[in-house]
Amino acid sequence: MRKIIVSLVAVILAEIATFIIVGNWLGVVNTLLLILLTSIVGIYVAKKQGVQSFQNMNQSIANGNPPGVAMIDTFLVFLGGVLLLFPGFLTDLLGFSLLFPITRKWFKPVIYNWIRNRMKNDQVIIINK
Repeated sequence: MRKIIVSLVAVILAEIATFIIVGNWLGVVNTLLLILLTSIVGIYVAKKQGVQSFQNMNQSIANGNPPGVAMIDTFLVFLGGVLLLFPGFLTDLLGFSLLFPITRKWFKPVIYNWIRNRMKNDQVIIINK
């Protein structure tokens, strides 16, 4: 829990610093408009990519294949969409990188290893019905 709180405080401080830097560079109004624009574009792209990821997952299940890769894609798109809802440039950058398949592939090995480590430590249980 302590790591989560420290991480959140660090992200908030980094976002504030980024706001100050960009605000000095572009001006307050332009900075606010840019934040609004990135949120609107991000929500649109997240919705489009999310629907496509969800359809891919359903198609994988319908074909009798395990939905592992498609499920991770869907999770990353959802996480990217959530990050785009937060005001800030750093969270928007991370959110956009999770939405596009070209950059999303960089995060997949991290998720695979995290799940694999949880399964090795008996922290994730898969029930087969």
